[in-house]
Amino acid sequence: MSKRRPPQEPAPAPRRGGGARPVSELVPDVGRAAFRRFGFVQSSVVSRWGEIVGERYAGVSAPESIKFPHGERANGTLSLVVRGAHATMMQHIAPEIVERVNRFFGYAAVAKVVIRQGDVPAPRAKPAPPSLKAVPVELGASLRTIADPELKAVLEALAIGVAGTRGVPIIGKTDE
Repeated sequence: MSKRRPPQEPAPAPRRGGGARPVSELVPDVGRAAFRRFGFVQSSVVSRWGEIVGERYAGVSAPESIKFPHGERANGTLSLVVRGAHATMMQHIAPEIVERVNRFFGYAAVAKVVIRQGDVPAPRAKPAPPSLKAVPVELGASLRTIADPELKAVLEALAIGVAGTRGVPIIGKTDE
């Protein structure tokens, strides 16, 4: 006679998905296919062009594509669109652009720059984060000379925090 096992409950199905995700997390995934189609390995080269080359050059140029030799991901050719008469200036600073782009990638991704004259959209400036409190007068004058708005906002917040403390800071206070 064979023994019968009692019927076991089926294993619970693994939960799919997860919580809601912000749209900002999804945008790089949506744009990745389009960027790759036009020759960009990383969409961040386009979105962070101002940080890579500086606002001065980002205002007159825009990356168009990066083409790599067949089967490689190094020694590529960066194609730039440059506004009108700025093409000559961009030719002179092409070695610096190559260096900055390679520093951004972390390896020798780009070996040369190809420049094409064309219309470049004006870059959108990011507004500096607003300060919540006024900076103490004794620190305000020294912070006015800082050009980077983000660094200035961080230093203002630090100055406000330091000015708001009284006495010696207590670190690691425990209740006894």
